[in-house]
Amino acid sequence: MADVKPGPSPLFLREEEIRQGIELLFYAYRDFTGDPDEILVRHGFGRAHHRVIHFVGRYPGIVVADLLGILRITKQSLSRVLKQLVEDGFIVQRKGQKDGRQRHMYLTDKGIELERELSGPQRQRMTQAYRRAGGEAVAGFRRVLLGLIDEEDRETILDRVTK
Repeated sequence: MADVKPGPSPLFLREEEIRQGIELLFYAYRDFTGDPDEILVRHGFGRAHHRVIHFVGRYPGIVVADLLGILRITKQSLSRVLKQLVEDGFIVQRKGQKDGRQRHMYLTDKGIELERELSGPQRQRMTQAYRRAGGEAVAGFRRVLLGLIDEEDRETILDRVTK
């Protein structure tokens, strides 16, 4: 892997450094999502389907309201995606025992298989990048990612991802 710059630059807050960071983030996102995008196309799905599969897989039993809060999409958009995932047998919805109006979502065996297929290349990329960068860089990267998240959401998200 090519180094961006040898060692930390004392000029990391200069305009050009910030622009390079933004550009690298665009390229990283392109490549990070590229492999799953190819898999999604085979199923007639898009990135919204991937995000739903990911979060339902990470948080089995998640309710629609919580998923809407995580994804920050409209009910209509989520409903369209969920309908397709349920009809195609990737997600099952169960009524809440305490509140029958709530719908708890779970991946089916088919959904678990698709989630693994989608996340496999991403896990591999993350593992390789983490291994190359080393523990100190990974900790710094996590701090940068947290810093990119809206301040009012950071604590909640950090609690969620570290459970």
